[in-house]
Amino acid sequence: MDFSKKELKKKILYRSSYRGTKEMDFLMTSFTNKYIDSLDDDDLLDLSNLLNLEDEKLYSLNREKKITKDIPNNKVTNLFISFKLKK
Repeated sequence: MDFSKKELKKKILYRSSYRGTKEMDFLMTSFTNKYIDSLDDDDLLDLSNLLNLEDEKLYSLNREKKITKDIPNNKVTNLFISFKLKK
């Protein structure tokens, strides 16, 4: 891994907070904050890759609960699919 675990977490937290829309900022920040400390190194890399997806795909994944061919099926993706944003 090119990043230390601490550096990777900081990168992930930043990326989850600055998505482009307030709705996605809130969704991704809430999800990341809930799970980031419980993820191992491989899961953190999966989360980092998930954050590289377009907002529309992420929103659709969370709402429609469907994995498409360009979204990997892994622990982080499944956590995101089952994540419910509390109002």
